[in-house]
Amino acid sequence: MSVSNKTRKSSNDIYRLPLTNKKRVVIVGGGFAGLKLAVSLSKTEYQVLLIDQNNFHQFQPLYYQVATAGLEPSAIAFPFRKVFQEMENLHFRLAVAYEVDIGKKVLNTSIGDVRYDYLVLSLGADTNYYGMQNIERYALPMKSVSEALAIRNLVLENYEKAMSTNNDIDASNYMNIVVAGGGPTGVELAGAIAEMRKFVLPKDYPELNFDLMRVVLIEGSGKLLSAMSPRSSAKAARYLKDLDVIVLLNTFVKDFDGQQVYLNDQTVLPARNLIWAAGIKPNRIKGIPEICYHRSGRLEVNEYLVVKDLHGVFALGDMAYMSTEDYPDGHPQVAQTAIQQAKCLAYNLKRHSRGKSLKSFNYRNKGSMATIGRNKAVVDLRGIKFGGFVAWFVWMFVHLFSIIGVKNKMLIFINWAWNYFTYDQSLRLILRSKKVEE
Repeated sequence: MSVSNKTRKSSNDIYRLPLTNKKRVVIVGGGFAGLKLAVSLSKTEYQVLLIDQNNFHQFQPLYYQVATAGLEPSAIAFPFRKVFQEMENLHFRLAVAYEVDIGKKVLNTSIGDVRYDYLVLSLGADTNYYGMQNIERYALPMKSVSEALAIRNLVLENYEKAMSTNNDIDASNYMNIVVAGGGPTGVELAGAIAEMRKFVLPKDYPELNFDLMRVVLIEGSGKLLSAMSPRSSAKAARYLKDLDVIVLLNTFVKDFDGQQVYLNDQTVLPARNLIWAAGIKPNRIKGIPEICYHRSGRLEVNEYLVVKDLHGVFALGDMAYMSTEDYPDGHPQVAQTAIQQAKCLAYNLKRHSRGKSLKSFNYRNKGSMATIGRNKAVVDLRGIKFGGFVAWFVWMFVHLFSIIGVKNKMLIFINWAWNYFTYDQSLRLILRSKKVEE
């Protein structure tokens, strides 16, 4: 959830929020951590208010499938109000959070001020461009459903432009796709694009020569999937090679002008499509003292997830930094960390209301996984490392049952089944928003 500096409204409290003697927990951000915490507190003695700038929860691990026309955006999004329908203590407001007044315990938002007894910051993270203005201007980020849809639109539009060129060099420039970042997002995206090049795009654009199309994956370190085992990293690289993806390790993108990608070794890649999956930075909100932030940009929290020096203010997920013996640089910024932190905080808030002792947060690493394409995936689970079809099936099972909503599960399963048996996706629509004249 991003933070804005627009003109603020003021009021004693947000309208239509029921008056109650219950302590109020205000949660800012409805990602994995925020939503899990809200639902976990639904049957407690707290009044819970979730604030987000979208009215839906987004399933981030499948953004890349929206970007590659494998799934519709609605398949990986679920309305908050649908989740909260049978939960009396839970309330949702569509708003942007501007600033926290720590002394008054008030959160200022785009729809007014709201008081809180406990404030939970789970605003997630945004794309980190490392100060490179041209890349921020021209590259395609993928940190939301709308950004994933923008990737789909631009890539398809560029293929339509390739059809209108009169030489292969220009056509190739429109067709080439460079992905920066060799983490799970970059690896999965590069694999999906390579499969589209092989099975889908030639049927849509029979006049184009897809031997001219290059899919390039760039990673700044010496291996892909740096958080996973060397074995899984090597397998992922081999799977990408089988799909004719060009993998460049120990390589950085220095600049991009919308037509060419400039690398640190002076290489220039002709491509109009640069997808940026090379870094994240935690979102911030005004009013939190600078001393509370770690140099990484995350909020320093103690073992109970309380923000440094701020009683009653908590941070979860990508925003939270806790150094431990096992994780001296902080816990991984992944969904499992956010969910486990939300469970721990919910448990402690329940016990706190009853005057009972609290438990410290202890992250339990349940493993990592990534899919590279049909029947190709890698999985690290508690010392067990495997790849291939079994890993691909495990990846599908885990992601399918992590999705909220029976309808969403069915939509995704049907799309995956159709794609598997037909080698095709049927969602290659260019959807533009209509510009309203002022």
